Amino acid sequence: MENVRGKNVLLVGATGSIGRRAARLLLSSGANLFVTGKSAHKLSQLCADLQLPLEKSLVADISNAQEVAQLHQAFFAQYATIDILVNAAGIGIIKSMDTLSEAEFLRTLQYNLMGPFLLVKAFLPDMKAVKAGLIIHIPGVLGKVPMAGAAAYSASKYGLVGMMQSVREEVKRTEIRITNLFLGGVDSDFWDTIDLKVQRDKMIVADEAAKAIWFLCQQPRSGVVSEMVLQPFNHQAI
Repeated sequence: MENVRGKNVLLVGATGSIGRRAARLLLSSGANLFVTGKSAHKLSQLCADLQLPLEKSLVADISNAQEVAQLHQAFFAQYATIDILVNAAGIGIIKSMDTLSEAEFLRTLQYNLMGPFLLVKAFLPDMKAVKAGLIIHIPGVLGKVPMAGAAAYSASKYGLVGMMQSVREEVKRTEIRITNLFLGGVDSDFWDTIDLKVQRDKMIVADEAAKAIWFLCQQPRSGVVSEMVLQPFNHQAI
């Protein structure tokens, strides 16, 4: 496996349950880490907990093109190149079609699909310049298998998968690698605002989901893990 020590890593969505744990794992393994999230308070707390200098972080909404441009500038003010881009950000709106509003549908697409588009559009040219890099997205199992009430969420995640498969074709003559992590139910703060009865005690624990990201950041240069599926053993959908 490839070691992450000395690699320049951008972790998006670092303030979430999974992102915080992935940040700790990457930093403890010697990665040169830059973190971003939407909450200034949570990001500041994360940097304090990790003893990461504040200049290696930026509050940013990835669905906003101007803020992604600022993120790009801030990252390259710290590091000369980008080796790994991990996008662990996302929102979930789980509602039946008859109660799902147009605004909620568009908001889901804006953050879960437009956000990754803006990230890749901003940072892919830097990887192309050196013909190497690793991009990890987390479409989740609902990017492969839909469920009732997930019309907006699955639409955004299926779109993300299709977009990255197309990008993969564009860069296949380089050493730029694309990996999709399909996580099943994870006991994380994702569910805190969702009005749905779920058995969180039977879900994947956030620590294990973070370890999957950490593992994928270390995949060998001679190959690529195109996708990984990690889901609760008692609720296997794929």
